Amino acid sequence: MTLPHSVPHLTQSSTIGPMTYLEKLKSIQEQNNSWLCVGLDPDPQKLRVDWLKWDEPVLPFNKAIIDATADLVCAYKPNLGFYLQWGAAGIIALERTIAYIPRHIPIIIDCKTGDMGHTQAAWAAGLFGEWGVDAVTVNPYLGSETVLSMIGSRPDKAVYILSRTSNRSATDFQGDLRQGEGLAANVLRQSQQWPTAGHKGYVVGATYPEELAIARQLAPEANFLIPGIGAQGGDLATAVTHGPDALAGPVINSSRGIIYAGAGPDFAEKARAAATAVRDEINTLRH
Repeated sequence: MTLPHSVPHLTQSSTIGPMTYLEKLKSIQEQNNSWLCVGLDPDPQKLRVDWLKWDEPVLPFNKAIIDATADLVCAYKPNLGFYLQWGAAGIIALERTIAYIPRHIPIIIDCKTGDMGHTQAAWAAGLFGEWGVDAVTVNPYLGSETVLSMIGSRPDKAVYILSRTSNRSATDFQGDLRQGEGLAANVLRQSQQWPTAGHKGYVVGATYPEELAIARQLAPEANFLIPGIGAQGGDLATAVTHGPDALAGPVINSSRGIIYAGAGPDFAEKARAAATAVRDEINTLRH
């Protein structure tokens, strides 16, 4: 098993400037031969009972999952909501989890932020500046300032803009990409015109396979964060076929199916086995 602190970190020369987000993503995808992202979502309803006897069970749980999977992933994606439910202790655990993840592995904070420009700038200062994460999920409902305020001048960072989300009620407002109209289609078309130094990727769920293929046609150069392949039953083959962009592979996320693959003392080993199985299935479809 590869431990995160035994993996060599990538270094950059100060003379060539920072590595872009896509360069960092491509590098780890090649190193680990992986398009798999593991969602770090600590749920008190799913943790082992003996863990809940700890004053702060979240960080040790996350560290065990990271230790078990760091050589199998292309990114980690903590969802902010799972940490807020633990109160202040959860936020501290999230900050320490971010610090524990090896620096050569991209960290995507799934918070779906989407506010006015000065508020988005504050989100960016905290997440990108203080915590040093690499990407953030963004709700574009308020328009271009939700994105420009975050990555307008940050070439080494990225946002994943919500386009076609994986949940069942996504069609309530997002429309149908197969018809080429509606909010999801408008987001894909218009946001690509926003001038940013950082990368604009998109959240496109594997639970809508036909629409994922159309999203790729509408945004040929954007990286895709693809949820929905695990418990939600999304189409992995379509994610592999239409997920890649010109430079890197997609970030295919699985959370519950990996981190809760086992409930006993060997939960980390079970998580590693589950992550290996998903990564290998992705690679079989790739080739």
